[in-house]
Amino acid sequence: MFGKKKTPREVPANKWDWRTKYFWSEGWGSLALAVFVALFIRWGFFEAYVIPSGSMLPSLLIHDHIFVNKFVFGLRVPFSEKWLVKFSEPQKGDVIVFKYPRDMSTFFIKRVVGEPGDKIYYENGTLFINDQPMEKKVPMSNADFQWLRDEDFQRDGNTMDSKDNYVHFTEVLNTKEHSVLLRRGDIYDTFGPVTVPPDHLFVMGDNRNNSSDSRVWGFLPKENMLGRASFVWLSCEETLPVINFLCNPLTVRWGRFFHGVN
Repeated sequence: MFGKKKTPREVPANKWDWRTKYFWSEGWGSLALAVFVALFIRWGFFEAYVIPSGSMLPSLLIHDHIFVNKFVFGLRVPFSEKWLVKFSEPQKGDVIVFKYPRDMSTFFIKRVVGEPGDKIYYENGTLFINDQPMEKKVPMSNADFQWLRDEDFQRDGNTMDSKDNYVHFTEVLNTKEHSVLLRRGDIYDTFGPVTVPPDHLFVMGDNRNNSSDSRVWGFLPKENMLGRASFVWLSCEETLPVINFLCNPLTVRWGRFFHGVN
């Protein structure tokens, strides 16, 4: 009497054998590919950053999570400030993320206001470029200013500061309009004139009276640039008490999702 023919038992593929299809489709190779793709995108194309301070108020709020376009200026040698290829140069009005010249492990975000050869002078809340005052206008919309809270100005021991102490203007740089804040009564804030040297930029925060920028630490070497701010993909008023890099879901600013950085 003959029984049923037994089928051979399938032997699982060796998940460590890189020569097998299983390794790249379901084994450790698929995980390695996913990590490589994520790192490749972060290195050359886009990277996420979080705004930690109020130096760019009201254009960017504290705890805005932004995407930065790194590809727009070119590609770098990995883990280096050297360029493989450059596609474009930053223009006046661009908001850029860069390595802080005094501590390359720290990232800053500011607005480009001066390119190589530009003469920069700042007096009583007015920015002069090549002896021409940059136009400041009454904003057509107060939307940027409405996002602000007193708490945004009371960091670093400034407990007596408040939103009411500031005036909101629209400044025009290279035909690009953006919001700036000026503190009421601070009329003696003067800097310059200075001329931007080759391969450097002059950058400033939009919260003009509360920004550590080129007026404090000098010109920004172009090699320190990381990319241009693109848009806000997440925003919240407060982070979680223990895990302070995660947004508190109860304080999410839903209206800022996909808000473009002007």
